[in-house]
Amino acid sequence: MRPILSALALALAAAPAGADDAGSKAPRVELVTTHGTMVLELDPANAPVTTGNFLQYVRDGHYDGLVFHRVIPGFMIQGGGYDTEYGERPTRSPIENESRNGLSNERGTIAMARTSDPHSASAQFFINLVDNPGLDGAPGRWGYAVFGRLVEGLDVLDKIGAVPTGRGGPFPTDVPQAPVVIQAARVLDEG
Repeated sequence: MRPILSALALALAAAPAGADDAGSKAPRVELVTTHGTMVLELDPANAPVTTGNFLQYVRDGHYDGLVFHRVIPGFMIQGGGYDTEYGERPTRSPIENESRNGLSNERGTIAMARTSDPHSASAQFFINLVDNPGLDGAPGRWGYAVFGRLVEGLDVLDKIGAVPTGRGGPFPTDVPQAPVVIQAARVLDEG
């Protein structure tokens, strides 16, 4: 028993400080908006494809200058596709839907927006203003893939969620009447 404890003590002493923490650290992304800054912590363990896709769009500068073009109080805010003139940015190919990953569309979580095709998500995302379990995947039903959560800026989320909305560009409703711009999106920590 004593040799095993000694070997364990030596192994722990040789490990660099914080080695376990560094391996488990999640990627973080900062969204600087006209209404304040939000920080997202992503979940590559449960949503590897979605997290990798989002991080690549951030690194490419895709989100800089785009708007939250859809805001529904008591539901969610959506962005990542349109500039202030409603011009649509080009995207890469759609990704696989990871909505059955065990993560739920809870208040403050980020998920991928998509069309009725479950595997159509590319760059657009939304952040839940409230718990929206009806958007979760379930056996026999595709949902909207959650891949992270806000760790800073819940007040900014609520501020954006309360802006006046109406008609704008090609959209008949839910468009902020004063643009809510993502001024910059950057990776703070690769994880």
